[in-house]
Amino acid sequence: MGIMDSKGQITIDYLISITVFLFAVVFVFNFTSGIFTPFQSNSDEVTLIADRVSTTVVEKRLNAGDESVPNLVSKTEVDNFFTELNGNGSYDVVIDSLGLNGTYLRYDLNVTLENSTIINTAGKQIPLGVNVGQTKRIVLLKDESTGNTETLILSFRVW
Repeated sequence: MGIMDSKGQITIDYLISITVFLFAVVFVFNFTSGIFTPFQSNSDEVTLIADRVSTTVVEKRLNAGDESVPNLVSKTEVDNFFTELNGNGSYDVVIDSLGLNGTYLRYDLNVTLENSTIINTAGKQIPLGVNVGQTKRIVLLKDESTGNTETLILSFRVW
């Protein structure tokens, strides 16, 4: 006679119990990931949008004309941009031209020019309790009348 198994367990019982256990584990993981979904933020999305806006504004709109220096911006263009962004009806025009106003979503913009202190700021005030994407660009501000350049920081905030 052969060796007798005294555990009372056969292969099919073991297979069914492992299958039920794996289904339970998969169910728990799917359920718990759904619990935390409402708490996920879209800060990565707005940061990417802030990056795109900063590139568009600095390299195309404010560019001083020297393509070999992409962060060289014209003081005249910077002043015009800040005036336009603070204008009563022109804020929406700027938002539309930067692609921040879509069919389903609209983003707002705040731009700050600073060195150790804030030199100029434009756009809407940042509300409390929203996800804000921010990008800072170091720029060379060229004054066309004197030819002098100054290193400044342009901060772009999108929400």
